[in-house]
Amino acid sequence: MESTRQQKIARLIQKELSEIFRQQTAKMGNVLVSVSAVRVSPDLSIARVYLSIFPSEKADEILKNINASAKTVRYELAQRVRYQLRKTPELSFFVDDSLDYIEHIDELLKK
Repeated sequence: MESTRQQKIARLIQKELSEIFRQQTAKMGNVLVSVSAVRVSPDLSIARVYLSIFPSEKADEILKNINASAKTVRYELAQRVRYQLRKTPELSFFVDDSLDYIEHIDELLKK
């Protein structure tokens, strides 16, 4: 069970990361990266960020690039939330494949 503080920080991080990724992907074109969920550890030191990437064929490549630039993304996030958070959590990025899973279930149900 997440505390209220964890939920508030997760929402703040999700909102700011969404804006950061929107600005970065606008330069690339034909790629959409959205932050579907953020889970913050109880000690607020680690944030697990779940990304929904479209098109899903490029998901592995884009996730690898995001993980390679995780320190830069964390720095940008820290600049945006410096007045709300004392310490910015470490970021771990994961692909949220729930939409692909839903599509797969729908296909199985149609058969």
